[in-house]
Amino acid sequence: MWMVAIAQGGPLYDDTGVSVRERAMSNVFRTYGPWMVGAVFFAVLSAGSGVNAADADANGTVKQVRSEALPNVPGKNLTAVLVTYPPGGKSGKHHHAGSVFAYVISGAIRSKVSGQGPAKVYQAGESFFEPPGSEHLVSENASATEPASLLAVFVADRGAKLTTFDH
Repeated sequence: MWMVAIAQGGPLYDDTGVSVRERAMSNVFRTYGPWMVGAVFFAVLSAGSGVNAADADANGTVKQVRSEALPNVPGKNLTAVLVTYPPGGKSGKHHHAGSVFAYVISGAIRSKVSGQGPAKVYQAGESFFEPPGSEHLVSENASATEPASLLAVFVADRGAKLTTFDH
């Protein structure tokens, strides 16, 4: 059953209260989401600087793939980095400047962020968020036999040191 919004010219809603536009976009992302993420990831890697970030830990590598000023958020940058862990690799406790969205590209990553409950294993295709001011207590490859990688996307002050290890 379809209903029209009370306001003239308003959006159409289905019988569950979801707009037709939202339902269509949900279907598009459900169908093409993995391909879209892959295409965006490939584009980011292709456009990347190819320079290793200074924040690499001895048990993994960090490669900055793109950094752009956010024109609608003065003083902030959006920066994407590829973090790769060898089998059994891990990072020490650390914290980040700004907000971080992490998307697991391959393998499985065990992560624990302060204030977010116990450590959790994220599989390829899953993501997690690190709010500003949180501490990343566990960040490691959950496998002793397979490598793992994630794409971390930061929104932070321009010029900020993105990762600081807490020794």
